[in-house]
Amino acid sequence: MSAKAKKEPQLFKQVVTNNEEISPGVHVISFQRNSEFLPGQVVKIGVDTEHPPRIYSICSGNQEDEIRILFNIKDDGFLTPKMAAMIPGDILYVSEPYGSFLGTNEPAWWIATGTGIAPFYAMYRSGISENKTLIHGVRHLNQFYFEDELEWSMGKNYVRCCSQEQSCDVFTGRVSNYLEGLTDLPDVKYYLCGKALMVVEVRDMLIERGVDYANIIAEIYF
Repeated sequence: MSAKAKKEPQLFKQVVTNNEEISPGVHVISFQRNSEFLPGQVVKIGVDTEHPPRIYSICSGNQEDEIRILFNIKDDGFLTPKMAAMIPGDILYVSEPYGSFLGTNEPAWWIATGTGIAPFYAMYRSGISENKTLIHGVRHLNQFYFEDELEWSMGKNYVRCCSQEQSCDVFTGRVSNYLEGLTDLPDVKYYLCGKALMVVEVRDMLIERGVDYANIIAEIYF
């Protein structure tokens, strides 16, 4: 660690404009966008100034009037149950956007599990989904957040993987099972976002299949 301590980003008051439960225990909370951001970036969020904030990916397009955050309630946590109970007019404490997990116009595969789809949805809403394949893995069918919009827009380039339930047009199994079944992998960038276990497993698999380590960009959700 350097002698100069890393400065924590400053938090600013933001007024909640909407809070919608889009799936059991999963919410999208919104507030006014007051600054520019790049799709894929994150913010730190707190509900007061006494407890440490947590990091969340922005889940909205960078030209939209509001910033939206996708989160799931952690029953043993401090922050998410309080965020889930908020109503319009309540106050959040939010940092300026930052981070280097950035989408580009280059061809790429976006690979996510659970709420790890948030930065990719921000990239999609920011208009950079052309030449992209989105692979989203979940346990239950009601966890394919934004699926109607994504399926309509991305078509066959939107792949859903469900490990514990079955449905037509949905691959039965985990993201890693889907990738294992592919004969060839394209020479593109691979963006991984989700739980550490998935990110490490898929990263190692891609490297074993010949993908250059420099072409794998990862963001881990805790």
